[in-house]
Amino acid sequence: MRNSLEIAKPPAETRVVVAMSGGVDSSVVAGMLAAEGYEVIGVTLQLYDHGAATHRKGSCCAGQDIHDARRVAEALGFPHYVLDYESRFKDSVIEDFADSYLRGETPIPCVTCNQTVKFEDLLTVARGLGADCLATGHYIRSVEEDGRRVLRRPVDDTRDQSYFLFATTQEQLDFLRFPLGSMTKDETRKRAMDMGLVVAAKPDSQDICFVPEGRYTDVIEKLRPEAMEPGDIVHLDGRVLGRHKGIINFTIGQRRGIGIAAGEPLYVVKLDAAKGHVIVGPREALETRTVRLRDINWLGAEPLETAAAGNGLDVMVKLRSTRPPQPARIYLTEDGHVDVVLMDGDYGVSPGQACVFYAEDEPGAEVLGGGWIAEARPRAEAA
Repeated sequence: MRNSLEIAKPPAETRVVVAMSGGVDSSVVAGMLAAEGYEVIGVTLQLYDHGAATHRKGSCCAGQDIHDARRVAEALGFPHYVLDYESRFKDSVIEDFADSYLRGETPIPCVTCNQTVKFEDLLTVARGLGADCLATGHYIRSVEEDGRRVLRRPVDDTRDQSYFLFATTQEQLDFLRFPLGSMTKDETRKRAMDMGLVVAAKPDSQDICFVPEGRYTDVIEKLRPEAMEPGDIVHLDGRVLGRHKGIINFTIGQRRGIGIAAGEPLYVVKLDAAKGHVIVGPREALETRTVRLRDINWLGAEPLETAAAGNGLDVMVKLRSTRPPQPARIYLTEDGHVDVVLMDGDYGVSPGQACVFYAEDEPGAEVLGGGWIAEARPRAEAA
């Protein structure tokens, strides 16, 4: 007989570590499991401390958030621990964030945080505490099918966090549980209110939690002063149109705020970090047909080398967290690379972002993994 977490023990004999950020989602997870009779241990990682940032709306894992997590644990009657991971977070997430921008990429620090601090370090902590599993407040489903755990999109498509969890390994997935995957955000809020949690009306956390006021360039400039090195703004045809104050101030697809006057609408189509050039051109130059990936994490039932052999593998992919999945085909190249051909093409695809694979475009579709975009090729170049 298995319990609600699909573990062959009664809840009272099942120890669960809950990753508590201080927000409503993880607090509800802890409350639900405690009410079911599980032995709950709350753990909060202190990841950064940027002064006023620790008190702003939408922050997580710092200051007020730690206090909120502690208050929830006290109210619900289970132990709660705060672990100082500031140094690890800085080395693994913030430094990588800055370096990625210096390379002309657009990073996703939330994925890096899940990949390292949360699902690597915290998972190790949970095992060290003798836990049977680690539960989080992410909106995604993990279910056992045919003897293996499968990652699936959640019931609430508007809260789907699969894009940020593509790098979860099979070993991690076997130990993780996501109790909110079958609930909507409104249901979660109602649960919080019914439980009388102090965080019931607390705003959701923001994606880049360590960037005060959303000014990511301030963080990068402090860590990498050389990031503000000026350079040329160059048209695709080779003309130098002006100067810029650092490539970190630009992102692929940007139109406004480029700082040049031209007789046609121009967009940032490429960032050449080696030369310090911001390359601009017409919108059609942003159209991408093929993306080359690095650091693939594959979660499919059969190896990717088998699944994509021959004529490739048809999948649905997300290139941004806010976009719906689109049809694509995965190819393994002769030189060992993984290329993804976008059937309908896309615009403004940036290196450093993620390409996440899905088996289909349906509610609850299986998440097959994904990879980091190393190169985005224009349609004309890919043809």
